[in-house]
Amino acid sequence: MEIKEADVRAFIQAALKEDVGDGDHTSLSTIPAEAKGKARLIVKDDGVLAGVELAKAIFREVDPTLEMEVLMNDGDDIKYGDIAFYVSGKDQSILTAERLVLNCMQRMSGIATTTREIVNKLEGTKCKVLDTRKTTPNFRLPEKWAVKIGGGVNHRTGLYDMILIKDNHVDYAGGIKNALNAAQKYLIETGRELPIEIEVRNLDELNQVLEVGGVVRIMLDNFDYDLTREALQIIDGRFPVESSGGITPETVRSYADCGVDYVSMGYLTHSVKSLDLSLKAVK
Repeated sequence: MEIKEADVRAFIQAALKEDVGDGDHTSLSTIPAEAKGKARLIVKDDGVLAGVELAKAIFREVDPTLEMEVLMNDGDDIKYGDIAFYVSGKDQSILTAERLVLNCMQRMSGIATTTREIVNKLEGTKCKVLDTRKTTPNFRLPEKWAVKIGGGVNHRTGLYDMILIKDNHVDYAGGIKNALNAAQKYLIETGRELPIEIEVRNLDELNQVLEVGGVVRIMLDNFDYDLTREALQIIDGRFPVESSGGITPETVRSYADCGVDYVSMGYLTHSVKSLDLSLKAVK
C-alpha cells in the first residue's frame, strides 16, 4: 500500500474532528496560551516501534510550530524504558495531540511487533505474510502501514484496487467458471486494469480455475497441510499460491513449509495487543 500524504492528512483531520470537536477545553481552560514545554514518548513494552512518522504528521497538523527530536524510528526494536522522541512547543498543542499520537502509535506498534514475529517465523522460506481487510473501520491506513513497518506485505487496500473472488461471490455467481468469466468480461467492458485473485475451497474448484486461467494468484481457503501440498502439485508453479483461513502464529510456519508463496492473516490486525507507550511532560 502506498502511503500518500493526502490520505494521511485526511485521516488525521477526521480523527482530530472526532476527538477535539470545537476545542480542547480542558487544556484551553487550565494552561496559559503562551506556555511552552517539552514532552517525551516513553516505551513501557518490548517490541517494534511504529507510528513515528505518523506522529510527526499529527503534531504538524495540530500545530506546525511543534518540534520533534526523534531518537528512535519506525521499525526499530524497543524495550521498556526507551525514549522514542521528544516534542517541544506550546503546551496546549502538545496536550491536544497527545491522545491521537498515543492511540495510533500504541496500536501500530502492537501490529508491527506481531508482524515482525510472524516474519521471523517464516525466515528461511520463500513465503511472505499478507494482511487482510479485517481492519478497524477508518483506521485501515495506520494498521496496514504498521504491517509494512513490521516487514509484512500489504494485500489489496480495499474493494477498489483488486478483484478478489471469494466463496460468496462464487456461490452468488453460480460457480467458479461463471465468476471468473464475468470478472474478466467486466474488466474488458469497463476498461479497467485490475488483478484478479480467486479463492478455492476444494480441488474441484482449483481445477476449474486452472481451466479458465486469467488470475494473478490462487488462494487456498482452509486447506489442511496435506491438501495444500496436493494443490501445489496440481498447480505446478503456474500461479502464485496463497494460504488463508484461520492461520495463526502456531501454524504459519507449517503452511510456509508446504511451499506456498503467501499466507494471509487477519490475526495481524484483529487480534493484536497494543504496546504500552506514554507521552509525559518533561519538568
